Amino acid sequence: MSDTLSFIVSDMTCGHCAKTITNAVLAVYPAAKVDIDLSTKRVAIANAGDRRAIISVIEAEGYSPV
Repeated sequence: MSDTLSFIVSDMTCGHCAKTITNAVLAVYPAAKVDIDLSTKRVAIANAGDRRAIISVIEAEGYSPV
């Protein structure tokens, strides 16, 4: 199991955004655990790929993780 990676995704504004990001990550990393806090725009992902790979997955959905 890998470490938890955290991102701020400032253009994630609603539940639909959160679901889109979650589904995208799980499509590539089915064993990942995705935890999203919309109020802080924080996305935490455990048990997935490296930071660059996760950023690419989120960016492919049109969001800007930092």
